[in-house]
Amino acid sequence: MRKTRTQTINALPPLRRRQVLAGMAGVAAAGLLPRGAFAQDGNVLKIRGNANPSSLDPATGGAGSDHVYLYNFYDTLVDWEPETLAPKPGLAASWEFPEPKTLVLKLQEGVTFHDGSPFNAEAVKFNLDRARTAGVSNIKSDVANIAEVEATDELTVTLTLSAPDTALPLILSDRAGMMISPDALGNDPEATVEREPVGTGPWTFGSWTDGEKITGSRFEDHWREGVPGVDNVEFVIIPETATGLRAIQSGQVNIAYQLDERQQQLIDKMPNLTLVSGPTLYIYQLYVNSARGALQDVRVRRALSLAIDREAYVAATQAGVGEVATMNLPQAHWAWSEAASKHVYHDPEEARRLLEEAGYGDGLELDFRGYPDQASVQRQEVLMAQWKKIGVTGRFRNAPIAEVAGAFFGEEKAGDLLLSAWTGRPDPSLTYALLYSEESYYNPGRVTPPEGYMEALQASRESTDQADRAAALARVQDIAMEAHLSIPLSIRYEVDATGEAVTDFVANLLGKPKFRDVKLG
Repeated sequence: MRKTRTQTINALPPLRRRQVLAGMAGVAAAGLLPRGAFAQDGNVLKIRGNANPSSLDPATGGAGSDHVYLYNFYDTLVDWEPETLAPKPGLAASWEFPEPKTLVLKLQEGVTFHDGSPFNAEAVKFNLDRARTAGVSNIKSDVANIAEVEATDELTVTLTLSAPDTALPLILSDRAGMMISPDALGNDPEATVEREPVGTGPWTFGSWTDGEKITGSRFEDHWREGVPGVDNVEFVIIPETATGLRAIQSGQVNIAYQLDERQQQLIDKMPNLTLVSGPTLYIYQLYVNSARGALQDVRVRRALSLAIDREAYVAATQAGVGEVATMNLPQAHWAWSEAASKHVYHDPEEARRLLEEAGYGDGLELDFRGYPDQASVQRQEVLMAQWKKIGVTGRFRNAPIAEVAGAFFGEEKAGDLLLSAWTGRPDPSLTYALLYSEESYYNPGRVTPPEGYMEALQASRESTDQADRAAALARVQDIAMEAHLSIPLSIRYEVDATGEAVTDFVANLLGKPKFRDVKLG
């Protein structure tokens, strides 16, 4: 029996018409796969993973692709609605701001970590202090506004803030809100659990074979009733999207997420698969080390951006499934800014003029970094062909995501530009803090953002009114895009495929699926 295809739908938030992913209420299945198509023992949900994780410790990892793995082993203090990313209770049953610089979290009762130790206010204090201050933490920028964490009682945590921060609840739905067992770290904030995660999540960690497989088994004492929906989860790591599509078509996996946009029409024609598609916060972009050589000059960075025909890029690399990116948010998002978008357009003549003015009229050679999969290489080829027209040359040095990201963003600072993606964050102010704050991991040159940037960013966190926040974020984005500290390219649309046995798969606007409620019929 052929399933009904999901359709992109529209909702209307206060500020802007928002497209949201179809199938948000769940993707229902009518049939079963042939007997033997999947492992029967233990009800195993098999998922095509698109990259080897950089780490399974949320504080030390650096790749946006890690989240899809982390969600299985860790719960977050705050959760969000899939359709809108509006915050809702997680490990924190409720929260309030009794005054602008104080956030009080009330925790769920009866929660334990996978190792049997209790989840309580002291565990939250340990995790947040580790995120704020530990040398191993890559997420200090996420929680920079937290000045002090107090375990007020067994199930109450009081955060004293250095400045008002209404974005903090959603920040605590991301890496900073993923709680690790302090006992698993030996109560040492400098210790790590990069290969043996111990959280409160739906599954307990089983094994990790690099580049091949990650497994987990049901956490019988999970605090959410009916979670997880299957006994075991298994990620089969398949970077190539063509191989990933073959894997779900043949029954090797039940779900393949973040497939290539060019595969959407193929999936829609396969009677044994269901397509889930729609806009996400996933942005293809070029990270720019603005502390290196010619890239210190804003005219060079702007020239690189102006040389790119983004409409042609989307047509060639995404088969037209997606949209041109003019900032680090899609047009569907309530904080998208028309004023900021005017800094990003196609004008190769202006690009050549800027290069000549900057002293590179005879040409410029740059060191590009990227990934070796077929889709990434095609994106590289399209960009190099466009840059060649303005006299910019070079070559891409490719390696797996974790390796390239570690070298580019870490101490080595290898390469001038990295063709990758920004995988989005639940609150837009966190996106702009992480991309451009001076000490942020994702600011490879650790350059100071332009004057007024941090003040505008802080202003975006001082109100709970969405219109006020959007106005402040418009200023943030205008400054960032004018400085061309990164070069956004296009918006990735969700292209997921599920097999006939799958029920209750829910995609989300963030573009990072959670699988805790998925069942196999």
